[in-house]
Amino acid sequence: MGGQVGGKPIELAPVPPPDPIKDTTRHPTGAGGGTEQILAEVLAGVVKRKEVPLDSHFFDDLGANSLVMAHFCARVRKRDDLPSVSMKDVYGNPTIRSLTAALTGAPAGTPVAPPAEAPVPAGTSRYVLCGGAQLLVFLAYCFLTGLVTVQGYQWINAGSGAIDVYLRSVVFGGAAFAGMCVLPVVAKWVLVGRWQRTEFPVWGLAYLRFWTVRALLNASPMRLFTGNPLYVFYLRALGARIGKGVTILSPALPVCTDLLTVGAGTIIRKDSHFLCYRVVAGRVQTGPVTLGRNVHVGEKTVLDIGTSMGDGSQLGHTSALFEGQTVPAGQRRHGSPAQPTDVDHVRIPEAHCSTVRRAAYGLASLLQLLLVYVPLAVGGGYLLLDVAPRPDALFDPDVADMSSVGFYAEAVGLSLALFTAVIVVGAGTVSLVPRLLNLAIRPDRVYPLYGPHYGAQRAVTRMTNLKFFQWLCGDSSYIVHYLRAIGYDLSHVEQTGSNFGTEVRHENPYLVSVGRGTMVADGLSVLNADYSATSFRVSRVSIGAHSFLGNYIAYPVGGRTGENVLLATKVMVPLDGELRENVGLLGSPSFEIPRSVERDSSFDHLREGDEFRRRLGAKNRYNLRTMGLFLFVRWLHSFLLTVLGFAAFAVYGTHGIAAGALAGASLAVGLVLTAGYYVLVERLITRFRRLEPRLVSIYDPHFWWQERLWKVPVGFLVVFNGTPFKNLLWRLLGVRIGRRVFDDGVSITERTLTAIGDDCTLGAHSKIQAHSQEDGTFKSDHIVLGRGVTLGTGALVHYGVSMGDGSQLAPDSFLMKGEDVPCLARWGGNPAVALRSDQIAPAGQTDQTAHTAQISTGAVR
Repeated sequence: MGGQVGGKPIELAPVPPPDPIKDTTRHPTGAGGGTEQILAEVLAGVVKRKEVPLDSHFFDDLGANSLVMAHFCARVRKRDDLPSVSMKDVYGNPTIRSLTAALTGAPAGTPVAPPAEAPVPAGTSRYVLCGGAQLLVFLAYCFLTGLVTVQGYQWINAGSGAIDVYLRSVVFGGAAFAGMCVLPVVAKWVLVGRWQRTEFPVWGLAYLRFWTVRALLNASPMRLFTGNPLYVFYLRALGARIGKGVTILSPALPVCTDLLTVGAGTIIRKDSHFLCYRVVAGRVQTGPVTLGRNVHVGEKTVLDIGTSMGDGSQLGHTSALFEGQTVPAGQRRHGSPAQPTDVDHVRIPEAHCSTVRRAAYGLASLLQLLLVYVPLAVGGGYLLLDVAPRPDALFDPDVADMSSVGFYAEAVGLSLALFTAVIVVGAGTVSLVPRLLNLAIRPDRVYPLYGPHYGAQRAVTRMTNLKFFQWLCGDSSYIVHYLRAIGYDLSHVEQTGSNFGTEVRHENPYLVSVGRGTMVADGLSVLNADYSATSFRVSRVSIGAHSFLGNYIAYPVGGRTGENVLLATKVMVPLDGELRENVGLLGSPSFEIPRSVERDSSFDHLREGDEFRRRLGAKNRYNLRTMGLFLFVRWLHSFLLTVLGFAAFAVYGTHGIAAGALAGASLAVGLVLTAGYYVLVERLITRFRRLEPRLVSIYDPHFWWQERLWKVPVGFLVVFNGTPFKNLLWRLLGVRIGRRVFDDGVSITERTLTAIGDDCTLGAHSKIQAHSQEDGTFKSDHIVLGRGVTLGTGALVHYGVSMGDGSQLAPDSFLMKGEDVPCLARWGGNPAVALRSDQIAPAGQTDQTAHTAQISTGAVR
């Protein structure tokens, strides 16, 4: 079978689809000695040795690593005379003899899932027409926004005196806020009505209505109210059935809200995804998510369609419920896919939190927004226009002429002043104001939700998690100084030049301790605030010394890890058992792996002595130049947008429908300008060349250049999710991407190392990461997705991976480096393996499961 990328066919090796009858733990004819010899021969070919002793340790004796063993597993899976082997089998049985005994002695298991159905390619004409319709919807939204903005500022401009301007700013800002919140609700009820469980192809009329509602919801400012009773009220207005006393801390708005049922007293913690839809093989599938009373849903979780949780049940952090999975009342689950556990994830007592208290907090938050923040934003914009060249001045030939020096001098002065002010004021704010607010919060004390202490804690979290300064200082020695400034305890830090990445989040920075010599990659979320449905408590989280934390890890209060621990990407940090030290942890739920291997220690000589100090100094100087470069890049972008705004005023002034249309056009042009600008910046950094796979030290100049590349902003891409235009931008950024790819929100870190075939489906919040950094070693390699591949919501594909045509990766799964997924195979889990038939929900089962759970739990009165 073949795929096509960028219009050029990719020849994929013909891999037979998985046999639905074949047992994943079958006993081959030559079990015992015969199997040992065959496995040894396969491994010898992978590690390039003449022979492999049966009792040699894969990692300690043979010098293998996880990438080598992934290739070994892939070769074994292609042979019919051998049992299927997973990376978990390899880590648990690290010799040929022990691995053979485990595989041949295992009881007969459930057969692998039947092969996935090959996707039916969407027509190119439908793809183009849908993109055109989406463009018209976007332009209409920009026109409406521009018209309202111009008329509003014209009305504010007619005010006399500061008080009058303030009152007009309150009225206009409040009306604009209400309009942006109400518009998605109206659009949902008019375009869709009530969401039902259904299925429809992408790029059609049904999808266009779906996308319009989703895009408007994502633009709603109500997302700012996560963790607030107003957010729950908003979901009810959209059709969700939600009981009393529900707290939702996740900003991921569900789209098909009529299919969401949440019982009284339930809490859904941050970074949880319960979208009530998914996209598989080019078809949108909507389905119910049903949560009973007093349910606890942990951080970084995914609830697929057709899932349900009974009264009093719990789902731990870094976990997922696959389609059709049910958690019975009172039981606990964790892992991806979820499995039984005895761990209690609700670790604080309840507190009194009445309906009146919730209503008062919501009302106070709304008044604070309408009377303080909105007037500041609107009035600040008005003052900005007032300080900027006035329309009459713009018509002055010396200023209004876009070819004159005066025109650009005004734009340079204003943009530079604003850019500098934002940095200076922002730095002062995040380092001082949260410290004052934190004085109201005592560690380890239980507070009720929706009171002054809760408000102070939420403000501390928001202000100290600003992305700009982490983006600026991350991946350099200077991130240590910034984290100390906002409260981290790094008094014993051992500077490596890459102690932290550009994405480090927390609940309370004043209660985070990181040990000496520890390095943290991107995506760490320190969960040092525990929540119930009525209370919260902040506590200290201490991460042990000489450890390494991979990407996208949630580290909770009470995590059972000590010193010298490797926490792999997307690992679930354990909350029970003995303290883990001097080991590695992988998977969800986690299991032990080697702390390090020979390949990762090959650059240790660069981490000590005079050579280390010389290279660290060189890296620091390089990182300083990178920081300066991207401050300039960010300012230049703001200057270009300022010129665009000035040009609009110079041409049409500030009155009439023409001015509104021009303002709307300026929004659209500004987005195109932003996309083109940052695409050009990235391509200039790469010199329009493709990346090559690397295995280097973090003190190698190539890695420093790679860090510079990671700092190019790509946040603007979220606007293009679900449209053909995002594929165009990926192609411009260097991704070898095929035709009619449906991208619902994927993140691709190494664009020129990634190839994606025709008609692929890339799920919301999924990631394609063609690199890894462990301790002092950086590794990267190609990733190839064949034609018609599906990545589920929140799934992550690591470097060196190949996925065959039509294969599918389940939600929240972690496809490890070096894996080779056969055509039409269904894989899932953390780490991902071939799914069993009992892990695939039969057609029609999920409707009945959700219905039964809802009746039995009495989810909503």
